[in-house]
Amino acid sequence: MPNSDPEVLVVGGSTVGLMTAVFLSRANVATLVAERRSALPEHPRAMGVGPRTVELLRAAGIADEVDAMCVDMSRGNLRMFSTPTLAQADLGALSQAAPAFDDEYRRLTAQTLRGTCPQGRLDQVALTRASASGARTVFGTELLALQQDELGVTARLLGPQGHFEVRCQYLVAADGARSSVRRALGIATEGPGDLGDPLISVLFRADLDELTGGWPFLVCDITTEQAPGGLLPVDGRREWIYHTRYRTAAGQSAADFTADRCRALIGAALGRPEVPVEVVSILPWQVHGAVARSFRAGRVFLAGDAAHVVPPVGAFGMNTGIADAHNLAWKLAHVLRGHADEALLETYEAERLPVARTALEQSMLRLADPALHWTTGPQGARARAAAGALNAPVVHLGYRYDSAAVLDPAPLLPSPEDVELDLDGAPGSRLPHQWIDRDGEPVSTLDLVDYRFTLLVGPQGGAWLDAAGRAAEYLAAPLDVHLIGDGEAPADHDGSWIHKDSWFKGMGIEASGALLVRPDGFVAWRADSLDAVTGDPATVLQESLGRLVGRTSQRP
Repeated sequence: MPNSDPEVLVVGGSTVGLMTAVFLSRANVATLVAERRSALPEHPRAMGVGPRTVELLRAAGIADEVDAMCVDMSRGNLRMFSTPTLAQADLGALSQAAPAFDDEYRRLTAQTLRGTCPQGRLDQVALTRASASGARTVFGTELLALQQDELGVTARLLGPQGHFEVRCQYLVAADGARSSVRRALGIATEGPGDLGDPLISVLFRADLDELTGGWPFLVCDITTEQAPGGLLPVDGRREWIYHTRYRTAAGQSAADFTADRCRALIGAALGRPEVPVEVVSILPWQVHGAVARSFRAGRVFLAGDAAHVVPPVGAFGMNTGIADAHNLAWKLAHVLRGHADEALLETYEAERLPVARTALEQSMLRLADPALHWTTGPQGARARAAAGALNAPVVHLGYRYDSAAVLDPAPLLPSPEDVELDLDGAPGSRLPHQWIDRDGEPVSTLDLVDYRFTLLVGPQGGAWLDAAGRAAEYLAAPLDVHLIGDGEAPADHDGSWIHKDSWFKGMGIEASGALLVRPDGFVAWRADSLDAVTGDPATVLQESLGRLVGRTSQRP
């Protein structure tokens, strides 16, 4: 039972709830996570960690730890293949015939993972980091009721030691697709709902080296009539997931899938019934598509599956939820620390609801035609263009925000296929990644943004330096400033000097221009040059920051 009240209560301690705690505690926000289960689940529900998530893991300092837990896919590029049974597939030949390994995100971001990561392992890393940063997590604890007023939220909970009450300023509901918080708030969802027959997911252990030859893959589509379904690696060596559908219309149910039956199905799917199989856990699940009509009710916010449930094709669901958590966390932190007004919190729904709708739409297109996701090269691009589908990197990285936390946004995507064209420095887009030299060390431009507003200034933009100091005083929060230029730093400059003038010019920003980046790495405002602004830089920057953080008037 907690011995003090948190500033933020997070209901739900799966991936999104734990990552919310990671982001909040890193900003020194007192956070409590309440999870109704007694421990983290061993059975993975998601595998794909997208590039935007990796950026957020890197910002939190845990990307390397997560990478160490990934299935190593660097040996080959065999993504998805179909075969009657695993024994009938020659993975070596299929892998060698597959396109050469090319991590399509490596040129777009500062760090990529070597392969898939089971959700449970990601959760363990997040729990450890959140706890080390001061967040508290209580397992076996259920929310019974909540009540809001103008100053905060009172929550009644039931834990292993009995009933207790928590008073917090804000509550984040990350309690899953059947969110009790969402239902209590009366927030409806919209979308297609349940899709197709339900499935059974079986986590099992077996030595399959003889069948795989050590070749990695993402998904093996099993087509034999005896056990149609899918096979996915958990660790790529001894742990695996097998899933198959069952028909309720034919009188089938989840109860039919005993451990003995699951072992028989797995043996048939492998094509080697004699292979010893240890069934670890059996999980019924249902593909579902829905988005909440609102992501906020007063001081309560929805995140992750509580806000949107997305079919698995494309790996957009969990990754969208983690981005929800980060978007909300930096805004809550700024409001709680007095660096922003309450109006900033209104931009959470304005930004994340459209992203969730896009994720659902794109996943539905891929569910209807998986080739839109798995087909690569010009053939895949043509198929997506004909279907009105976005390329996966665009879904993961190319989305743009259009809210009061972006000045002069440019919400229309330049390209549905080439995400590099979408990451052009326009307000509302994620800051383009570029390796740069800072004090003799290579860093990514994304690394310059460390949970605070950051101003990037051209080599002739000295007037912005004094403006930044005055703006930071107005904001009552740190404002990092980095000069972008070639050659030596000015004699009177004691800050960061970045040797990459061409990167700045590539975004159409002149030598006297400036780019203001939000704590989440999204461009908030830009001045292509000093001549492009009306008024003195200090006033322009101060007013711009004031608008971004929800202040309509200047401080005295």
